[in-house]
Amino acid sequence: MATCFFLEPPLLTTMKLILAVIQPPKLATVRQALGHIGVSRMTVSDAMGFARQRGQTETYRGAEYRTNLLRKVNLEIAVNDDFVDRTIDCLQRNARTGLDGNIGDGKIFVLPVEAVIQISDSCKGPGAV
Repeated sequence: MATCFFLEPPLLTTMKLILAVIQPPKLATVRQALGHIGVSRMTVSDAMGFARQRGQTETYRGAEYRTNLLRKVNLEIAVNDDFVDRTIDCLQRNARTGLDGNIGDGKIFVLPVEAVIQISDSCKGPGAV
């Protein structure tokens, strides 16, 4: 059974779940940048949605049609509190399209995490992140 190591007592360390919705072409860049700052674990899933973009017009076999849902990528990243700011900064810098960004680049949500339990060895708390 693996041992969990804590830098401080488990009750004093808090964790956050960062949910990021980004453009699919930015995934490789974001993953690489997150790896450089020490964030190596995440869940990635495809998503469809829209906000201010409200879809786009496309042409298929000569016919124009409007797509209401656009392809996005969801990232779920659980981090200890000491990684929150650098993870958000990394996401903002690397998921942005263009110098100033554009509508549709995505969103970042930060949620508190009550507990983390590693299934393989029952490691709990910050050591499981």
